[in-house]
Amino acid sequence: MTIWHVFRKEVLEQWRTHKMLIVTAVLVLFGLTSPMLARFLPEFLSAVPGVPEGLSAIIPEATVNDALIQYIKNMSQFGILLALLMSMGSVAQEKERGTAAMILTRPVSRGTFLLAKFAALRFTFFVGITLAALGCWYYTWLLFEPLPWLPFIWMNILMLVNFFVYIAMTLFCSTLLRSQTGAAGLAFGGLILLAILGAFPDIAKFLPGRLFDWGMGLVLDIGHSAWPALWVSLGLIATFLLAAWLVLRRQEI
Repeated sequence: MTIWHVFRKEVLEQWRTHKMLIVTAVLVLFGLTSPMLARFLPEFLSAVPGVPEGLSAIIPEATVNDALIQYIKNMSQFGILLALLMSMGSVAQEKERGTAAMILTRPVSRGTFLLAKFAALRFTFFVGITLAALGCWYYTWLLFEPLPWLPFIWMNILMLVNFFVYIAMTLFCSTLLRSQTGAAGLAFGGLILLAILGAFPDIAKFLPGRLFDWGMGLVLDIGHSAWPALWVSLGLIATFLLAAWLVLRRQEI
């Protein structure tokens, strides 16, 4: 079987298990609601019982920058969380159920097996981010003003690269262990480690999280490029996939 056949099998499985629907629905939801939340926050606050009167009046009037910041904030939190949750059982679950052994005897090489899973997850997140970006752009245009198309596209591409880092990391964790729970715990440990390292400015400029800032700077025409963070992110993706392959090729399935 070629990688294309295994990729198709993985995409169909994500569709049948509703993973693709979940990822797309969550990302689109936050894509649509981010500009709305930025625009109508004062009204929301005034409608909440117990909020002091006049609080909404002192909040500055929302701008297109607020809509973009809200979009980045939501995607950086929930997009990464989805990347971990959707990837944690990619290999571990197949080893638990014994389906990995069936697939690898067809024959399918272990490298093809891993790359097809990574490609299918990338495809799912690409679909989700594309629809979320379209929704965010449209509602930002309705409520504020249109965002510049090309920088906005590049911002979403950089976000995808960030998500791919966590997908590759979780895929590696899923290869190491036979338990989804264990793989998830290990992946969350990696997430926490990157968050701790991100607290140091000299290190943060090389980490995937810097891509969110770079993307926002492109749209707002402020800030500086973060090429080191991009190269490190691509290097991490390649390293995690290579490590996953080296581990899997030595395992008894």
